Amino acid sequence: MKAFLLLFFCLISTEIFAQKPMRLAVAGLSHGHVGWAFNRSDKKDTELVGVYETNQELVDQFISKYKLDKSLFFNDLNKMLDQVKPDAVSAFGPISEHIAIVRACAPRKIHVMVEKPLATTFADAKEIEKLATQNNVQVLTNFETSWYASNQYVHDLLTDGKLGEIRKVMVNDGHEGPKEIGVSKEFFAILTDPAKNGAGALTDFGCYGANLMTWLLKGERPVSVTAVTHQNKPDIYKNVDDEASIILQYPKAQCIIQASWNWTFARKDMEVFGTKGYAVAVNPTTVRQRLANKSPEETLKIEPRPAPFTDPFSVLADVVGGRLKLDKNDLYGLPVNVIVVEILEAAKLSAKSGKTVMLK
Repeated sequence: MKAFLLLFFCLISTEIFAQKPMRLAVAGLSHGHVGWAFNRSDKKDTELVGVYETNQELVDQFISKYKLDKSLFFNDLNKMLDQVKPDAVSAFGPISEHIAIVRACAPRKIHVMVEKPLATTFADAKEIEKLATQNNVQVLTNFETSWYASNQYVHDLLTDGKLGEIRKVMVNDGHEGPKEIGVSKEFFAILTDPAKNGAGALTDFGCYGANLMTWLLKGERPVSVTAVTHQNKPDIYKNVDDEASIILQYPKAQCIIQASWNWTFARKDMEVFGTKGYAVAVNPTTVRQRLANKSPEETLKIEPRPAPFTDPFSVLADVVGGRLKLDKNDLYGLPVNVIVVEILEAAKLSAKSGKTVMLK
């Protein structure tokens, strides 16, 4: 009987330990998607233990809006990390500050998730990768398109050989423009600052195509990058591009990324054409495909991705808790996202110079 009770309590203890919420801290409140971190009362996989923000006006707004305790907030990142000892930090500030957050967190063995893209410069991306490796921590990059069941379905078609070899990919991302869709003044200030954001639409939406194409090709780098940018609305976006087209050339494939703050409506779609067929991820749960020459195109409605993949914080909690191991070239992972930043940096150089940039 004693042995049975001991086993029972061990099992209960193991279950409790496995479900222990991840201690989450937030670094920055200026990013437009930060509200998600405070709207997860239905989820029990994370516990918010601290918020770092130096803008007191923003702090007051969040305290009022979400009825938060003032003791959660810090204006010193290092002090917050040492005092609340989070398991992970989610960054919601300028992209240029991602490197500073990783520099603070990695030596403390604190995992990090940043909003896309990973960094504004390739040098920062490489340093982040080095810090993560040296300190054995995860640094994830959150892309909305990582949650799309349609993209996963197309990836599976490719993996199963049903599309053949990739020859052409087109990724179209963007919306009417940050001002036009009504982003906050703080987020607008980031998006339109070439130092804080890296570029305009080229960074904001070009990163999606670079992320998806690198994932589809299992971490392969392009041979060359060619980009053209433009300001269709210089009166609104005077310091950054609002229109960008990027061509990634590979030995046997080409990817065309169309990133824009000028779309008539918001879109995030991907078209993959192979030697045997094609598939188009129209939206998160719709795919158009044609897999045989004599077969007509068909449209499929597929189920959303299962938990934890519909919520980036759940993904982070499961990775930190050891319940989820990401593939080497996962959409969230460092190998793919370091290449994404390399591509974006080459695209900026190409657009500025008017020449194709060859990657070494």
